[in-house]
Amino acid sequence: MVMRDLSRSLTRIDTGVPQPAMAVNAAAPPMANFSALTSYADVLLKHRLLIVLITVLITGGAALYAFKASPVYRATARLEIEPETRYIQTGIDGVQNAPGEEEMFLSTQVDVIQSDNVARQTIEQLHLSNDPEFKAVADKLPAGRTPAVLESALISVFKKHLIVERQKDTRMLMVHYESGDPQLAATVANALVENYIEYSFRLKYDATRQATTWMEAQLNDLRKKVQKSQEALVDYEAKNSMVNVGDKESIAEQKLADLSRDLTEAQNDRVRKESQRDLMGSDAGRVRLVADSALLQKLQQSEADLKTQYADAAQTYGPTFPKVKRLEAQLEEVDSLITREQKRLLDTMNNDYSTAETREHLLADAVAKQKAEVSRFNELSIQHNLLKRDFESNQALYDNLLQRMKDATVAAGLRATNIHLIDRAVPPTSPDRPKKGRTIVVALAGGLVLGFLCSLLRETMDFSIHSAEELETLSGVPTLAIVPDAGSIPKILKTRRREQLQRTSVSTTLLCHPESMVAEAFRALRTSVLLSRPEGGHQVLLVTSSNPGEGKTSTAVNLALALAQSGGDVLLIDCDFREPRVARNLALTNQRGLSDVLLRRLDLKDAMVRLASPELWVFPSGPKPPNPADLLSSRPMRKLLQELRSRFTSIVIDSPPVLMISDANILASQVDAVILVAESQSTSRAAVSRANQVITLSGGRILGTVLNKVDARRDGYYGHYYRPRYKKYYSN
Repeated sequence: MVMRDLSRSLTRIDTGVPQPAMAVNAAAPPMANFSALTSYADVLLKHRLLIVLITVLITGGAALYAFKASPVYRATARLEIEPETRYIQTGIDGVQNAPGEEEMFLSTQVDVIQSDNVARQTIEQLHLSNDPEFKAVADKLPAGRTPAVLESALISVFKKHLIVERQKDTRMLMVHYESGDPQLAATVANALVENYIEYSFRLKYDATRQATTWMEAQLNDLRKKVQKSQEALVDYEAKNSMVNVGDKESIAEQKLADLSRDLTEAQNDRVRKESQRDLMGSDAGRVRLVADSALLQKLQQSEADLKTQYADAAQTYGPTFPKVKRLEAQLEEVDSLITREQKRLLDTMNNDYSTAETREHLLADAVAKQKAEVSRFNELSIQHNLLKRDFESNQALYDNLLQRMKDATVAAGLRATNIHLIDRAVPPTSPDRPKKGRTIVVALAGGLVLGFLCSLLRETMDFSIHSAEELETLSGVPTLAIVPDAGSIPKILKTRRREQLQRTSVSTTLLCHPESMVAEAFRALRTSVLLSRPEGGHQVLLVTSSNPGEGKTSTAVNLALALAQSGGDVLLIDCDFREPRVARNLALTNQRGLSDVLLRRLDLKDAMVRLASPELWVFPSGPKPPNPADLLSSRPMRKLLQELRSRFTSIVIDSPPVLMISDANILASQVDAVILVAESQSTSRAAVSRANQVITLSGGRILGTVLNKVDARRDGYYGHYYRPRYKKYYSN
């Protein structure tokens, strides 16, 4: 601490330029980046007694419970629950479970196992009302209780010991029952499971029987409907002579299709022959254009050949030559044959056209008649199909319902169930709770965690100053010294001198214990004040604090002693008229002093006391005046300070707290600098900020702060615990 303050001051001196006290903060060391682990370790060390106390209480309570509590045994039975066979109850094939329906079904079964009905059957079956625990509950009920109230109380006790769990992602259910008797726990678990299985079967059986009864009633109605629809169909077929309706309908339609096809062919043939007839007309010579006759072609070829021969012969022999005459006769005969053939072909075409036209008319009449027949048959088939469909649907419903009723009747007679007992409960050999070792270990861990959380909460609710770094941030001025608490000096320094330091006043540490840590801290304060003093300034110093009891008087006395030891005339003035302590700490009388001089009842030389070693003048406060604030703000007080400035090198004034009364504010405007004292882990941050603001608004100038009563085991600047090495310097 001393070296840190010296290094800060020396940094300013090396520049060769005088700087005000506020500039000291610029040379302050940067904030150390302590890890979160270090902060937690500080909390543990600081509140270790609280953590140990909470841990001991919780662990002790848990151990007492573990050894005093009655053992509880848990017996477990395991069940497998398959998906429900719904078609027996509903009569519908292929019913698929909706998404999440199986999960809902298993959850429902868990509730069914824990239902009052199953619990009541188990209690009655095992006569649990005679069990001591159940009997004790019954005895607590009023004398005029009803059976329903007693039953409800017994079921409530039963459910407190019953636990039903479902294994994740399986259809397995575990039924636990807890009791002080292991045999009773297993018996109750098994009986409960059996009653649940019986209840589930009975529920399905009753539902199946109810469905069967309903289906029987429906069958009677369907039977009558089938009979009526069948009679209506038969009567209609008999009335309209509709036997083998399907075959007749197919034949009529097929016949209509064939006639329609023949009619189309006849029409095409008639049109073709009509066109041939129109093309030929009445000219028989055009027959060869449309007719395809081999005889006619042959005759025409013969005619052509004869004509060629006739022409050649006539040219060669003349028209009267016999051969020419013979060829001419042959040619005339061939022409006669051609004419007869053409006429025959013409007659044939006319006859074919007439035949085709007649055939077309006959087929058209047949198609019209057949269409009328098909139309009539279709009209009859419409009603026939309606009657037939009604009969077939009623018959199908009747057959289906009859089959379902048979299945339900068979299922009702079977004891098949979708619930299977996998493992019966057996009497446990060891209690389920309390488990002494685990209980104590868990309590120990929980106590440590709870203690640590309470420590964090306590630390969070602590708004006091813990370190010089914090104090500098709030006040805006450097911390001139860090004074350790004499009671927190480590055990390694438990010497006679340390015990004396604890018994004597800290105000005289520099006189009684000059080699102690506390004395060294006040010498560091003197060094900081001297090195931060500009040339010719800081002659009059005011020492104050936010609230009483923070060590301002001890600081003022030791600072004055330290300045006196360094040489020069030093005056210590006690301006705290309400609680004067300077004279008492220095073993002086306070019968006369400052109040007498200001009220002109005494001369200055008669009011001051001189200490021989070191050279120090003390100015006690004197008797308490009726108006201390008015007296301190008076002109005689200002004139007195001017006179004292000319006689002493340094003047240290002890004043009342800043936030309590206005005396310190009045004095702050009359002195050169103010030193603000704050008690570690006691002075609140708000108090420091407010005191700093009040002094500044009063016209005072704060030179720096002093962090007093710091735990010697902590780093006074950053507030973290560490293991100091004091023995080398302070053990002798």
